Amino acid sequence: QVQLVESGGGLVQTGGSLRLSCSGSTGSIYTVGWFRQAPGKEREFVAAIKWTGNNAYYADSVRGRFTISRDDSKSPVYLQMNSLKPDDTAVYYCARARRQLTWPLLRSSDYDCWGQGSQVTVWS
Repeated sequence: QVQLVESGGGLVQTGGSLRLSCSGSTGSIYTVGWFRQAPGKEREFVAAIKWTGNNAYYADSVRGRFTISRDDSKSPVYLQMNSLKPDDTAVYYCARARRQLTWPLLRSSDYDCWGQGSQVTVWS
């Protein structure tokens, strides 16, 4: 069974940076996305990267501060997070989509495989 594994979360001061990694997905992939869920809130889309062509898309709240990337087809997918704010505090999940739905894939239901999540805490 395919499992995705996130790593790289932690505790950081406002204005700091963290890099999350997502590994473990194999086979046919259309998109890898990052979502986050803060306490008492719904899971929300953060960023996504299209496997072919490396097109990226970001939520307005993180555009310009976060970067989603990968080096090659076998490398992890990274989420570089800069200029972090307390509002970025959440559990971050990576997810994989195999169905070639309309890009960008913004809904949790568009993704078929999820990681266990990695906690990111930003303190002021």
